[in-house]
Amino acid sequence: MPDTTTAAKAHRKAPLTTPTGLGDNARRDITAALNALVADVFALYLKTKNFHWHMSGPHFRDYHLLLDEHGDQIFEMTDVLAERARKLGGVTLHSIGEISRLQRIQDNDADFVTPEDMLSELREDNEALIASMRSTHDICEEENDVATASLLENYIDEAERRAWFLFESTRKM
Repeated sequence: MPDTTTAAKAHRKAPLTTPTGLGDNARRDITAALNALVADVFALYLKTKNFHWHMSGPHFRDYHLLLDEHGDQIFEMTDVLAERARKLGGVTLHSIGEISRLQRIQDNDADFVTPEDMLSELREDNEALIASMRSTHDICEEENDVATASLLENYIDEAERRAWFLFESTRKM
């Protein structure tokens, strides 16, 4: 006799659904917000590396190293955020195409960008990421997902530090 329990039926419909204390709406909303963040983080990572690779000028070494450090820090977020979505029973990004559809951080494919414009653009992008993380944090608070909220608090702090360094690097005295 086949197993017709609700749990068995749910597992057949969504084999990647992980049991969690969060309701279906919370799982859906938080996972969607996390996936958008993961897309933004990948976009910001690639843009940061793009500018790192194409840096030039009298401050080359300092900016090149700064952006390398920032890129490493940003990349570390991707796996943690994606795995958090999975822990909640959601699915996460599957492809570059999905990242492209979800990202809110705009690409920069210009042949040349001045160092000051690179740093200013990355500051703006980090500030946009901060705003998106705060919005996701609000969703987590509404749904009592303290673990995801806690992760985001640390990432917000890191992004604020990146924005601060980028601001100070472009400030005119």
